[in-house]
Amino acid sequence: MAEAIFRHLVEKEGLSEKITVDSAGIGHWHVGNPPHEGTQEILTRNSIDFKGIKARQVEKSDWDEFAYIIAMDAQNIKDLQALQPSENAEVKRLMDYVPNAKEENVPDPYFTGNFDYVYELVREGCEHLLQEIKTKWEERL
Repeated sequence: MAEAIFRHLVEKEGLSEKITVDSAGIGHWHVGNPPHEGTQEILTRNSIDFKGIKARQVEKSDWDEFAYIIAMDAQNIKDLQALQPSENAEVKRLMDYVPNAKEENVPDPYFTGNFDYVYELVREGCEHLLQEIKTKWEERL
């Protein structure tokens, strides 16, 4: 969900050529699969394209390829830190970018079934993350 939303926001800002968007999971459980049906439904309702998005597992090379590695919750942070081969990428929770966020962690809608609420959290987090990137990397964008 986060990849599709963030990619959508980046495209709306005309920054697709400057900002690379990707996503990966800690585990291998869903590798190669498209987003969950509930995710597809909420993205479709919000006119957000998810074509071509397939699950992949985090790789050590991600720390060299990306400036930001974004986690959804505290457990993801712990798992990512255990894998972290370098300090090249900033590793934070998505909601860390949201001032006075309603939640610190984004609940997994796969378990809660609350795709609408998670969509709102992720959208807000992605909007703030994009603003952070635009401010921090202004000269390169």
